[in-house]
Amino acid sequence: MTKPIDSVTWHPATWQSRQTLQQPTYLDQQELQAAVAAISRLPPLVVSGEIDALKSRLAAAQRGECFVLQGGDCAESFDGCESDRIASQLKVLLQMSVVLLYGLKKPVVRIGRMAGQYAKPRSADTETRDGVTLPSYRGDNINRIAFTAADREPNPQLLLRGYERAALTLNFVRSLIDGGFADLHHPEYWDLDFVRHSPLREHYEHIVRSICSSLDFFEAMSGNAARETERVAFYVSHEALHLWCEQAQTRWIARKNRWYNLSTHLPWIGMRTAALDGAHVEYFRGIANPIAIKVGPSMEAAWVQRLLAILNRGISAASDRSSAGHGQHRAVDLRSHAWEHGNRQLRAQDTPLRQYRCGIGGGLPDSRVHGLAPRRRAFRAYRRECHGMHRRRARAYGCRFIPRL
Repeated sequence: MTKPIDSVTWHPATWQSRQTLQQPTYLDQQELQAAVAAISRLPPLVVSGEIDALKSRLAAAQRGECFVLQGGDCAESFDGCESDRIASQLKVLLQMSVVLLYGLKKPVVRIGRMAGQYAKPRSADTETRDGVTLPSYRGDNINRIAFTAADREPNPQLLLRGYERAALTLNFVRSLIDGGFADLHHPEYWDLDFVRHSPLREHYEHIVRSICSSLDFFEAMSGNAARETERVAFYVSHEALHLWCEQAQTRWIARKNRWYNLSTHLPWIGMRTAALDGAHVEYFRGIANPIAIKVGPSMEAAWVQRLLAILNRGISAASDRSSAGHGQHRAVDLRSHAWEHGNRQLRAQDTPLRQYRCGIGGGLPDSRVHGLAPRRRAFRAYRRECHGMHRRRARAYGCRFIPRL
């Protein structure tokens, strides 16, 4: 059960009294405050009812009643806010979900890593090239990737541009889904060029034909259309890295007596910002969203337990992002420790493949698989313990815990 948050000891800005990590330094604080105030007056990107619905679905997944699929890019760019690109991302998630639905015979909870993933954690605050040192590129809602002093200077106006791109993305996704794009009667809407050349194309098309045939049989037998297959619930997530931006979209919902981050359904903390006494943990402990914590192999179970005690919302979920062999055993150890202390877990297995970034044209990264066979074997052994899958297009390792359902 969700614990009430004392409004005297917590509000969306109490994180400012803690040590902050991975935050940009703005030269003009007045411009920053003006941008944050402007975002706080704009409509929220999601609503509390959607967030609570996702909580219920995650709880059902923890009970083994459905399966969670989360996917998307490592980081979004403003230039990537294009209709074809967004539709293609949605198609991939829909294709993956229909295969899972067919194989598992369970509902699938679809979560996109999109509409807000504009900030990037960095290993250093500065970058040096040819003797010139400039601030590191931290994502399109903070600064620009071009290596010039003007582009690398953190710009508060980019926070507003990020809000706008997230709103446009969400609006387009919702319009596609409401318009029948996700209708299981018409999986041809999801066709992608690369699938036509895939060695698994025939198997995928067999799955699609089987589902369509089953729907036709059900409708013919019952005399009623299967309306529930015409649209799907779709949720979004991002790493809540830039705390000024998250604070601006955190709203008090009086009828529910809770604070919600209304910039996304499922925010998460990265490994670099999960210090127990840090600003991000302070912020996350007060919001009513289901939340995620990325946990790496070097983190001890006792530390995870202390973190869960601070966030203390009962149910948790993990997404294993480690290499084959080591990662799954590590996640199981964390799971056992959490259960011993009364924390239920919903665990999402990440893609069990080693990936390398390489160019595919236009400066876009892609993933190439190396060492597929041993990682597939490790995944098969581990997936029996899992309730979900998390897929993204960049190399990363660790686990993700989602408490607070």
